Amino acid sequence: MSSDPAKNDIDRSEGAPEPLNSPAPQNAEPVTASPSSTAPSPTVGAKQFNSSARKMTAQAGKLRQEAQERFAFSRWSLRSKMVLATLGLLTAICFIVGMISYATMSLVLNNQLNVAVRDASSRVTTYYAQDVLRVTSMQGLNYGTMVAYIHNGALETGLDGNPQIVANANVSKKMLLPDSDMRTLTDILPSDGFTDRKFTFGSYRLIATRQSDGNIVLTGLPNGEIHDALTTLVLTILLVSASGLIMMGLIGTVIIRRAMAPLDKLAAVATRVSKLPLDEGEVKLAERVPPSAANEFTEIGTVGLALNRMLDNVAFALQSRQRSETKVRQFVADASHELRTPLTAIRGYTEMIKMTEELSASGEKSLSRVESQSKRMGAMVEDLLTLARLDEGKPLELNDTEMTQLVVETVNDMKVAITDHQWKLDLPSDPFILKADSGGIRQVLLNLLSNAAKHTDAGTVVTTSLRQADANTLRLTVADNGPGIPKEFQSAIFDRFSRVDVARSGHDGTTGLGLSIVQAIVAAHGGTISLASEPGRTQFIVDLPRNQ
Repeated sequence: MSSDPAKNDIDRSEGAPEPLNSPAPQNAEPVTASPSSTAPSPTVGAKQFNSSARKMTAQAGKLRQEAQERFAFSRWSLRSKMVLATLGLLTAICFIVGMISYATMSLVLNNQLNVAVRDASSRVTTYYAQDVLRVTSMQGLNYGTMVAYIHNGALETGLDGNPQIVANANVSKKMLLPDSDMRTLTDILPSDGFTDRKFTFGSYRLIATRQSDGNIVLTGLPNGEIHDALTTLVLTILLVSASGLIMMGLIGTVIIRRAMAPLDKLAAVATRVSKLPLDEGEVKLAERVPPSAANEFTEIGTVGLALNRMLDNVAFALQSRQRSETKVRQFVADASHELRTPLTAIRGYTEMIKMTEELSASGEKSLSRVESQSKRMGAMVEDLLTLARLDEGKPLELNDTEMTQLVVETVNDMKVAITDHQWKLDLPSDPFILKADSGGIRQVLLNLLSNAAKHTDAGTVVTTSLRQADANTLRLTVADNGPGIPKEFQSAIFDRFSRVDVARSGHDGTTGLGLSIVQAIVAAHGGTISLASEPGRTQFIVDLPRNQ
């Protein structure tokens, strides 16, 4: 290595590596690694962990909810519910029988033991009256009998003459027992009656009797055999019940499955019928429940017969539906024509009376009411006539209609008739020519605008727009910024005589036929109408084909 400092400086400036053991410059500051470049911040790590934990918790909750919904009892099949109900009933019966058996056996065994203890106590009392020293000799008592008495503060005990446990009373006045057993014996009083106590040498049932000299004599017999017998009884009941439940579950499943097999056939027939287009046209309803599932001998067979009768009735109704609809349409048309003349007469006489007769205030009010209701009924008659003509399916009188001009004229008419709303137009600069029934299209637009005016408050903005949806479709839209139509009513809004109980603005005077007429006219033109409504915006969209 050269010793020239200048050369060394040049070498370093050109990027030559320094020796590993070269001293650091005196003015150099220690270089520390940036925390952000070496390890993530603890705060950032904690946030990531908490975010992951929340995601895992949300996912676990979603899975748990899905599992609960999937295995909910309401989703169980009828077979499973019947098997479960049968097993539940049998379980309850086994439980009740087991409890009664256990209680009866326990009562019998305990009564027998009580009688034996009482007999032993009577014998001991007799011995005590003859000679107190003979009490602990246990002569004439059953094996395992415990006798003890408290004499002058000393506890004398005996256990069936076993010389290794109880000595003769002349030799030992007091048997050596653990302190716990001594306390257990001394705690027994005559008022306790029969009582069970556990000792270091076993469990006993004892009775205490007070003698004429004031001493207390205790007599007892072991009750372990009762506990053993009851335990054996419980185990036997559990084993027999479990075996019976398993057997009944298997047999019941087979029986219920075979008994309910006809229900599957009924469900299959009902499903096929539900998929048939029954709303229009001639329909041949040939589906029937097979005889194996339709008979009068079983409950399910009765249901099958009833379903077949219902299908027969529906088939007959479908066959006569077209004839009935034709008659109804004809009746409505004839009735509407016949009602025109009397309604015109009512309105004419009402106007004449108002002009020629002097009426009181209440009379004028009543006559005005008659006039308004006759006008309303006249409008309903005209609507019914229009629907009757449309239901007949007669071809429309189509001609070239300039849609832009028609929309402008109709909206201008509404501006003059209803001045408390804001009427706006959104029309293209180029005219639209549509092959259509100009009178019918004008009525469609007039009904939509009138509907917007009747069911919105004053000041509402109603916008009518005309656009070309695609190459073959013309789109007419009527939108307003009113309160909207309730969701529960939107699906039935085009039904005949359909009205909202609480209308969007509460106005009265509508017949419920306006939108039905709109739908019928649009359908006669081969078009469609749809509704999109939410609070603050409602729009009716009419799509009409340009090529007919």
